[in-house]
Amino acid sequence: MDNDDPLEDFLRRDVTVDGVTKTVYVAGTGPAVVVLPEMPGISPDVLRLARWVRDAGFTVHVPSLFGTDGAFPTAGGGQEVVRRACVSAEFRAFAGGGTSPVTHWLRGLARRAHAECGGPGVGALGLCFTGNFALTMALEPAVLAPVVNHPSLPLDDPAGIELDPADARAVRERLRRDGLTVLAYRFEGDRWCTGQRFAAYRALLGEAFDGRVLPDSAANPAPPPFFADVVGGPHSVVTAHFVDEAGHPTVRARDEILAFLAARLLPHGSQRSSGPQDSQGSTRHSASSAPDQALSDGVP
Repeated sequence: MDNDDPLEDFLRRDVTVDGVTKTVYVAGTGPAVVVLPEMPGISPDVLRLARWVRDAGFTVHVPSLFGTDGAFPTAGGGQEVVRRACVSAEFRAFAGGGTSPVTHWLRGLARRAHAECGGPGVGALGLCFTGNFALTMALEPAVLAPVVNHPSLPLDDPAGIELDPADARAVRERLRRDGLTVLAYRFEGDRWCTGQRFAAYRALLGEAFDGRVLPDSAANPAPPPFFADVVGGPHSVVTAHFVDEAGHPTVRARDEILAFLAARLLPHGSQRSSGPQDSQGSTRHSASSAPDQALSDGVP
């Protein structure tokens, strides 16, 4: 994918929550799933993921939070988007900043999407810079299926979670009270989402955190320039570093995510396209998982 995506198969909507208006791209039918963009924006790879979610039986909502919608992620352009996001009042990119204010708007989007689309609730799928936003969105009662992909915030603390203490406690209680699970993915050697970060999620959420780790060898060796030159290693499991080959570990991760959403949001867990719940391509780690604890000790 080296061309911009015109988003012609998405409906462009302006959505206002508490007086703040943002563009949201909507497609499909069925219960709502909010697919958040990864840095540096709603790239063709993010839209490919959104279409997979749409085709699995959901109404996908892709909010525009930064960057140029549909743009192919170049190194220079991506770095400028990162710089602007890091100083934006909407985001808390560094340790000590707490919860990003934009998550309040995203919870409102989930609430509206649930009212419009029906079903038991809403899925939230975060990626990279927005990875942890999907977890924070679980503070909205409509959100039943949070998926946290390679969360990179805070950028300066590999063992940190982008949540203030009060929100962290509230999220933990919500998951406990309603029996929810958080599905999460990372590559083994990801320097932006380390084993230390996954260990911090397990310490906070216990058995409610289902963190899965793919080997670095499974990553696409030729991602777009921003990921090759700026990210500089395996990172984006189901987008930029995805390998679209039958039986590939990243394909199985994609199918696990779709199955997770279907089990929680669709009648009887049905979906139009599905894959195995667990596979040899990703390793599941629970709160008591010694292998991932060892991994976290060995990742810088």
